[in-house]
Amino acid sequence: MCDCPSRAACLEVMRFLLLYATQQGQAKAIAEEIREKAVAHGFSADLHCMSESDKYDLKTETAPLVMVVSTTGNGDPPDTARMFVREIQDRTLPTDCFAHLRYGLLGLGDSEYTFFCNGGKVIDKRLEELGARRFYDTGHADDCVGLELVVEPWVDGLWAALAKHFESRRREEMSGTPAAALDASRRADPVRPQSVHIESHIELLRLDDSGRNDSDVLEQNAANRGQSSALIGDVESSLTRSAPPLSQASLNIPALPPEYLQVHLQEPLGQESQASVASAGPVFQVPVSKAAQLTTRDAVKTTLLVELDISETDFTYEPGDAFSVICPNSESEVQSLLHRLRLTDRRGYRVLLSIKAATKRTGAALPQHIPEKCSLQFILTWCLEIRAIPKKAFLRALVDWTSDGTEKRRLQELCSRQGAADYSRFVRDAGACLLDLLLAFPSCQPPLSLLLEHLPKLQPRPYSCASSSLSQPGKLRFIFNIVEFSSGTLGAVRRGVCTGWLASLVASVLQADGGKAPAAQISISPRTSNSFHLPSDPSAPVMMVGPGTGIAPFIGFLQHREKLQEQHPDRRFGAMWLFFGCRHQDRDYLFREELHHFHRRGILTHLEVCFSRDTPAVGEEAPVKYVHDSLRLHSQQVAGLLLHERGHIYVCGDAKNMAKDVNDTLAEIISKEVGVDKLEAMKTLAALKEEKRYLQDIWS
Repeated sequence: MCDCPSRAACLEVMRFLLLYATQQGQAKAIAEEIREKAVAHGFSADLHCMSESDKYDLKTETAPLVMVVSTTGNGDPPDTARMFVREIQDRTLPTDCFAHLRYGLLGLGDSEYTFFCNGGKVIDKRLEELGARRFYDTGHADDCVGLELVVEPWVDGLWAALAKHFESRRREEMSGTPAAALDASRRADPVRPQSVHIESHIELLRLDDSGRNDSDVLEQNAANRGQSSALIGDVESSLTRSAPPLSQASLNIPALPPEYLQVHLQEPLGQESQASVASAGPVFQVPVSKAAQLTTRDAVKTTLLVELDISETDFTYEPGDAFSVICPNSESEVQSLLHRLRLTDRRGYRVLLSIKAATKRTGAALPQHIPEKCSLQFILTWCLEIRAIPKKAFLRALVDWTSDGTEKRRLQELCSRQGAADYSRFVRDAGACLLDLLLAFPSCQPPLSLLLEHLPKLQPRPYSCASSSLSQPGKLRFIFNIVEFSSGTLGAVRRGVCTGWLASLVASVLQADGGKAPAAQISISPRTSNSFHLPSDPSAPVMMVGPGTGIAPFIGFLQHREKLQEQHPDRRFGAMWLFFGCRHQDRDYLFREELHHFHRRGILTHLEVCFSRDTPAVGEEAPVKYVHDSLRLHSQQVAGLLLHERGHIYVCGDAKNMAKDVNDTLAEIISKEVGVDKLEAMKTLAALKEEKRYLQDIWS
């Protein structure tokens, strides 16, 4: 394959720069997997986080560049890429700044969000504008249907693309081709990944997507739906059992990830000092000053309001901001995991970590999210996401610690290429976690080191501020639904990691019902600033769309506006519309009294409410059910506010259904009221987003 005179020279020639930008660790894990596989294919990957700008220089880089980039929020690049994006967006850079650069990019995203894979797309587009050329087609992996559907074929095809690039460069150097001819030859079409047809595309277009027509979108959506339906395998299959043809197939399973952690458990010596959870920013421990249930007992979901006392801290926020709650794993699940691992009697032992001397893992490092010398109980409770869905690499590692032949075979199937549909159905879609797998495969007895290598960091959970510090100084309010779901494998009802913990924490405050209860404490941290704020010009009209708990930031908006109007009675303030929806008027109409108060005072100029499960009385006209139906009823006002009055529209809540329905309805309204086709209407919405006049705070 290579005519280099020495292996050392070959490795030097076959080096590539590998950058990742991650928010919760997925892009980093994929980049590390690429680095491990690179060695077996004869390449050397120089791996860095995109934020480590002192360790690479794209302006002088001669090796090919490979990037793995995730997306966070509503299409933002991850925090680790923000400085990089800011630097390449510098409009003073010459258009040939990166003309020497050849790259391949893998974007990670979720098509339930409007700006799918936008973190990667922004970088991809800007690199091309600055003269860089792809040696390998961009991949867009969709967490909605399973990242692995794109990641695996993209990574598999990377090696051939790199080999072609290096071979082409070697021939050019040997032939002494002039620089101009070299540049022209390198503009050849990039290598295409295998199975590129499985990449996800969404109907919500950006400004630069104007070349794509509706029939293309519908055809791709149909293909994606067909792909999802293919994941529904034989009805006789289960997590622990397969059916033909998979049960009789020869399997292609991933390479065994190299182990790299050495774990020593040390008996505690006297009183242990309390360890702290690793955090990128400041952490504030604050008391709960109030808690209330906002829904009735017979409501489908239970919604709680929690008020925190931040008066003794430096924590500050604006209406529309979000913050993070640092939460622990379920105590009962931690105990079950300890019991299953036969470590219950050692839960108080200190965990000492070191790198295995003979590890084959390149660049092995101790996990930064595990504090030094803390107890095993603390690590499983506060540091590791034990509910995380195990990746295929983890399943592959578990195979070698499983003694029963039938169980071993099934784990091999689940991590194999042939078993992709079963993995999606019984692991990913079912939300199976490590504890589920260990209970389903009793002969699997992994060492603690394997868990510490493969379980990701327990992430803080974000919540929208539902108050204004101008109106309620020293207080911070937020609301949440108590998430409850059935474990797909065990059938047991589980609560959300954070909402379940919060509900238990404030139970005594709720039961006190006005009486004095011990003040529970929680740890919070501010989140990076966003643009989901009221307009800087208070005379600009505002439309707010927030069904269910999506109303949270808008309560802060209204409190803030009320206080401003009291302080500045002569100032002109724009109209404020709120479109709110819930299931039942008498069960889950959140903040009903507060909203009526704001409406009576004229702070909220238009209050439009709908109830999706209430049936109209006999003889009454059927009311609208959903917030997008309410928007459609006021299409003239919506279009006028956005297009003629330079108003702002804010959408908060569920990304999967509500946000998409609202977006489609807005496109329909613009198309109808302005007299343009759907594509032009969608381009108008994209422009509003670019201007920060169409803002979303949505979640899946």
